Order: sequence, then C-alpha cells, then structure tokens
Amino acid sequence: MSGTRPSANQSSHTSVDYSMLQALPEIWPIAAHRFGNVVALRDNYSKPTVVLTYTELNQNFQQFASGLQALGIDAGDRISLFADNCARWMIADQGCMAAGVVDAVRSAEADPPELAFIYENSESSALLVENLKICQKLLPLLNPAAIKFIGLLSDEEAIADSSVPMLNFNQILAVGAKHSFIPPQFALEQLATLLYTSGTTGQPKGVRLSHRNLMHQMNTFSDVLQPYPGNQALSILPTWHCFGRTVKYYLLSQGCAQVYTNIRQIKRDLVTHKPEYMASVPRLWESLYEAIQKQFRDQPQKKQKLVQFFFKWSQHYIEARRIAQGLNLANLNPSLFQKISAQLTCWGLAPVHAVGDRLVYTKVRDALGGNFKASVSGGGSLAMHLENFFEIVGINLLVGYGLTETSPVLTVRRLERNLRRSAGQPLAQTEVRIVDPETRQMLPLGQKGLVLAAGPQIMQGYYNNPKATAKAIDPDGWFDTGDLGWLTPQSDLILTGRAKDTIVLSNGENIEPQPIEDACARSPYIDQIMLVGQDERSIGALIVPNLDALEKWAVAQNATLNPEPIEGQTVWTLDSKPIQDLYRQELVREVQNRPGYRADDRIGPFGLISEPFSIENGLLTQTMKVRRAVVMERYRDMIDGMFS
Repeated sequence: MSGTRPSANQSSHTSVDYSMLQALPEIWPIAAHRFGNVVALRDNYSKPTVVLTYTELNQNFQQFASGLQALGIDAGDRISLFADNCARWMIADQGCMAAGVVDAVRSAEADPPELAFIYENSESSALLVENLKICQKLLPLLNPAAIKFIGLLSDEEAIADSSVPMLNFNQILAVGAKHSFIPPQFALEQLATLLYTSGTTGQPKGVRLSHRNLMHQMNTFSDVLQPYPGNQALSILPTWHCFGRTVKYYLLSQGCAQVYTNIRQIKRDLVTHKPEYMASVPRLWESLYEAIQKQFRDQPQKKQKLVQFFFKWSQHYIEARRIAQGLNLANLNPSLFQKISAQLTCWGLAPVHAVGDRLVYTKVRDALGGNFKASVSGGGSLAMHLENFFEIVGINLLVGYGLTETSPVLTVRRLERNLRRSAGQPLAQTEVRIVDPETRQMLPLGQKGLVLAAGPQIMQGYYNNPKATAKAIDPDGWFDTGDLGWLTPQSDLILTGRAKDTIVLSNGENIEPQPIEDACARSPYIDQIMLVGQDERSIGALIVPNLDALEKWAVAQNATLNPEPIEGQTVWTLDSKPIQDLYRQELVREVQNRPGYRADDRIGPFGLISEPFSIENGLLTQTMKVRRAVVMERYRDMIDGMFS
C-alpha cells in the first residue's frame, strides 16, 4: 500500500499520550489504530523496497514476534541483532521487544570478533544478521551449540547444510503467520535492550536499557518536537545506535513517517521527499555546508560577491537578534540599553536580510526540500560557523546531548530557546549537576566542572559488569558523563570538552580540543582536524585538507596538485612551502578569532594527511566521532616527527 500523507492543515496536532504504558511495544497497536493508512516506513534502498502503513507495520511487528515464539524463543531471552539502517531492522527490533525478548544490537559492519564477543557476553540464544555474508564471517567464531537458530534479514536462501537452523526474513514471518501471537506481560523496570557502545578503545560494554528508560524519552520529547501525522523524517543515523533509534521511535509514535536514506543519496532524498524532520550529527551538517559552499564558489565572481554581501549583513542581523532575545551566550543578561540598541539594529538590517532570504537563503532551504522544520543534532557540538550559517538561512538546528547510557537524551535545545553553543536544557524529570572533578563537590552556576546527571533515563547498568557500573553510577544514582561543562542561570548546559580528551601541555595548561577544532573547521581549506600534544610544549594538529578548495586555490596561484599539470603550471604537494604557509595562515586566523582565545590555544606544528577520517578506515565511530586513540596510533610516527 502507498498510504497517505496528510498535510498539516488536514490533520490535528494533538500529541498522542503514552504515559500510562508499561513498555515501548504497547505503543504500536495504539499508533496503528490512530494513524491507520498513514505511511510509517519507506525504504527505497532495500531489496525489495518497503512501504508500510501504520496498520501494516504493527502487523509485521506482531508476526515477527509470533515467529520468534514459534521458534522457541521465550520472553526474557536474548537475541543478538547485527544489522544496519533499514526497515527490516525496525521490524526485527520491535518484533523482539513485542515478544518480550531483549535484543543486543550492533552494526553489521563491526569487526566479526567484536560481534562474537557481543553474542557471548549478552548470553544470546539466537542470532539475527543483515545477510548471509555477515553470517558466514561470524559463524566460525561462535559455538553452534549455543545458537537456537539464525535469522537473515535478507531474502537469501539459507545454507542447506548449516550446522545451525537458518531462516530468512520472509520465512520467519511465514512461521509467525501460522501461530497466534501471545502478548507477554510487561513492566517498566523490565530490560528492553542491550546497546553495545562502539567506544574508541577497549571492548564494548553492554548498556542495559529498560522500558522505563525508553518510555521516558517517548513521554518527554514532545517538549522538543511536535510533528503532525503524515510529516516525514529522513532516517540516516545508525538505527541500532541509541540517538537515531530513540528519535525514530518518538517520531513514529506521533505519526511521522520514517524515510530511509544514506550519505550518498541524502541530497537527492531531501529534495525528493521534502522532510520536515531529521535526526543528525554535526558531521552531516558539515558535509551539507561544504556542498552548499562549493555551489557558491562555482558561481560567477559577481554572484559570489553578492552572496558574501548578504551573508555579511545577515551575520550582523542574527547577532543583534540574539542579544535582543537574550540568546547571546556571551551576554545572557543584556541591559535595557543593549536590548534596545540590538532591536534597532535588527530593524535596520531586516530589509537587507529579507532580500538575502528571497534571493539566496530560500534556495538553500529548497535544497533541503523546502519543508524543513527542525533537526535534532546529537553526538557532539556544532561548530559556530555552522550555527551561524544555518541560522541565517532559516534552518532550525536543535543541538542535544546525551550518551548511550542515558537512553540517550539528557538535554536539548528548544525552538523557543535555541541558545547557540549550548547543548540545551534538561528534559523533564532530568537533573544535571556540575561538580569538581576531584572532590565531587557541587560548583556554583557558571563554573566549569564535571557533568553528572540523574533521571528516569539513566541506564540500569552495564551487563555482567558490576565494576564498570559502580564506576559510572554513584550510590545516589548520579551518572558520571565524563564530560566537562557549566550551567547558565536558565539551566542551559554548555559543554567544554571531554574529561579524558583534555590535552595537558608540559606547562600544566589544560586544553579542550573540541572548541579549537570547531574554530579551525571554519576554514574552507580544512575538511577535518584533530588536535594532539599531550605533555608537549604546544598543541599540534592533524589536518585532512579540503582538496577541492585547495585545488582551486592552487590553480589560482598558477600551480596544481595534479600529477599531470596543465602546461606552464607548477606541481605542488601537500608538504610544499606555499601550501604549508596557507595552512599556517588559516590556523592562526581561525584560532585567534575564536571567542575566549588565549596564547596556549595557538597551534604549533601540524601535519597534512590525504586520507579522510571515516567509518570505513576505522578512524570514525559509527556516529561519526573521531576515534582519537586510533588516529593517534595510526599517525604516531607523524606526530612524533611533528614534535621532534
């Protein structure tokens, strides 16, 4: 069925209240009754493609659950689910939960030894995998006697002589169709899922999330987003990861269709599907920003100057507007004179901003589909040049903060209080406390320290790891986030870095790398950057250049980076003096222009590397965070050479 997509004026905006429910799977029969033939999932990149209405989706959940029951899986059993973002993952995940089964989830792209560890550590009794290829990699590492059956999320034929019973996706549904579904008894404290943290070092830990943890997010996120039934959201984040997973649950619970996409197709899908919402991470916005900037750079010189003119004055406009609204982090309590002065500046610049909107910014919004209402961005802070750019063009980015261990959202900005550079205010029933990292004594408002959190979304603990649990959660229930930050008088959380990412220079100065990296990333010639320098006299940097921008700069200098230059041009390499001088100028300018700049922030030695940090080469986590320890190890010789 193709389903329907009501427009906002065709459907009511009454949020569905699930606060009386005991478990996440109890949502879907209610959603099916309420939204019926509205499209719930659309996956054009699966084979076959998937389009399911809410009625059909609920039927699939129950049929998959019934199939598991018929195959001998009991409520409370564990099943390992190793697959990536697709509609069938959602059916398998909620089919497991509907049967009272705890799924231990991880990406199919993780190393097979890690997946084998998760299977054994979670005490799983069955295995669900994305396809036969993953299964064949994993089977030699597992004990067949410990596997009741293997389910493929593909339509591939099972291996006939497999030592373990094997069924494909449709076969599991067919088994379920022949058996009556027996709903289990749920309780809020019941374990719902095990999420194994990707982490940057060491073995992953199984985060125990209960139905209470997940339902807290379902029942409080309406303070942030209020989608209409029939709205659409692009789904690009790893669906097994807590942030992408929980936001998807919430949007689905409110009648908002999930449209699956990927990094290669997202620009096209934004235009095709015209989504209203999207869960995201900073790296995604960096990619979209750079694509837009490339289009600007490809324009004739006169058009480029016109675009720069509008952005320059719109920058002044939004800065004045922030002061007038009390949303300038450097001046949260402006005087009456400052507010009036800022408001007058807004009025004076509003016509210029409006013309820029009509001629330039509306085209950017059209490139994102034209219907975009908001995106919650998690997994890290947004660099200020991204904050400014998307505010100017009228795209609402709501930065949120949390961890897998917190289900995951602790704080998030609201549309009515979108304080840039902040991680937002706590969700309902959530407490955030700033303490001295050494003494654990509470610190006054505005003073930087270790971020602790408490609330219904805090995990039950790490699976079979009481030592790690005791280290993370104190006897009073406060969870140690490992992050540094401070609170405004309005309870906005301002993150300043990771306690364990802090670089301590030989002079004893502590450097938080993230804010400096964000500042440097404003340069059009820098694609990615990671600071180094532990125990050194100054900080250094590993830089992945933006080769497209660098190539254009080189050509303008009558040179080329290509191995076969145009006749009459000079060939430059990344270590040539003109390019090194360019990057030195970029680093000096961007670091010195950073708010709160101090002398120890200056970047000394740096190295240019041609291979981007990516998930594929193991230098980014699945949520696109830099694996600092892995990068350090990979480029140890370069780093040592930089400081020698």
